Amino acid sequence: MVKRWRQLTVWLHILTSVGWMAQAMALCVLLSVGLAGAGTSATAMAQALDGRLLAPMANGSALTGIVLAAATPWGFFLNWWVVTKFAVSLIQLYAGIFLLSPQLAASVTAGPRVTQVVATALMASAIAFQGWLSVAKPWGRIERRRHVRHQPAPAWVFAVTVLAGLGDLGVALALGHPLPLLSVTVLVVILARRRRWLGGRRGPDRPAVA
Repeated sequence: MVKRWRQLTVWLHILTSVGWMAQAMALCVLLSVGLAGAGTSATAMAQALDGRLLAPMANGSALTGIVLAAATPWGFFLNWWVVTKFAVSLIQLYAGIFLLSPQLAASVTAGPRVTQVVATALMASAIAFQGWLSVAKPWGRIERRRHVRHQPAPAWVFAVTVLAGLGDLGVALALGHPLPLLSVTVLVVILARRRRWLGGRRGPDRPAVA
């Protein structure tokens, strides 16, 4: 059960990450069309896409990525590629919530701007870069010393992550805007209880298999 739910969590992480990138590309196209003279209708469509799909996909990608780091031997600060993905995700979430979304709402009446097109293109590019990091896993470990192995995280950790992620996606589609209450609650509980499955005997430099 642990293996099956962990695989489902990885599947949901890939699904939401690719969806996030695809919606960012669609947003870039819609804003470009609006900038080219289609008026505010394309921007209104872009705002609906942002609220119903892009933002929920971004939240789901962040939730599953953080849980996979917390509940597996990869950890948060053991490998450079994980730290880089974590930093890029935080920057993108901050930019999307506090910069891109307010500007998008304002552009429904005022029309899109070139900076919005550039920002959405950069967002899609950054997500593609994160996908490469997940495949290549470059730059090695941050610390070469021996480390404490993780104990396998229980199945419920991955199960509630998958259910919360899917649940918040459904809520966003119904409401028209993201409301990640389930994801935030699950994330707080998992991070608070993380030490329960950390520890064990010391192992070699290679991460243990959860």
